[in-house]
Amino acid sequence: MSAPLSVSIFYPCYQDWGTMGSMVMLTVQTAERLGLDYDITLVDDGSAAHTQQLLEEIEARYPQVRVVHHEQNRGYGAALRTGFAAATKEWIFYTDGDAQYDVREMELLVDQAGPGVDVVQGYKITRHDPMHRIVIGRIYHWLVKLAFGLKLRDVDCDFRLIRRSVFDRVELRSDSGVICAEMMTKIQRAGCRVVEAQVHHFERHHGKSQFFNFPRIYRVAVNLTGLWIRMVLLRKDG
Repeated sequence: MSAPLSVSIFYPCYQDWGTMGSMVMLTVQTAERLGLDYDITLVDDGSAAHTQQLLEEIEARYPQVRVVHHEQNRGYGAALRTGFAAATKEWIFYTDGDAQYDVREMELLVDQAGPGVDVVQGYKITRHDPMHRIVIGRIYHWLVKLAFGLKLRDVDCDFRLIRRSVFDRVELRSDSGVICAEMMTKIQRAGCRVVEAQVHHFERHHGKSQFFNFPRIYRVAVNLTGLWIRMVLLRKDG
């Protein structure tokens, strides 16, 4: 009988008080059903007090869960880097804390985590968002895919299972949302084997996106341009 898959699970969280409780409950149920050797880390990126209180209640209820707090909001990339650094198992699974993906579909990624596979990358079957978000998302997808030469069906699907040893070869530096472009570009350049699995995407029912507003889009454009200059034009890692 093969050993259970060893997975560190983490969720970046910023004001996700309305979704985190159900996500953790479904995660524990799924991990137990799959027989995983697992732990769960919730990375609080400087949320307000009521979100922090909820996370502490979750931590007290589930012995598998620990919460890591950023004293102030440091950005999505910083939250991911904290989550990756906190991982101790052979594999790392993460998705966003807004419940736009069904954490039970982690099973679809686990099923493909075989020998020789370094990353199992989700891709959205259909994006369930307001039309303006769908349009901006598709523009972002093709811009990043062409600019960085990524060979992925969905460059902005944050539903990933990654072998922890990948980060022996890949060092991440971004604190902003462009970390995903940085990460997948460096993973591809490192020769890691990436397989893809289709997953469902759901409309947001709590909170609002931290990306889809003009000041944030402007900052992403600036950060993405800087990343492109460093990684593509100058061929530097950082």
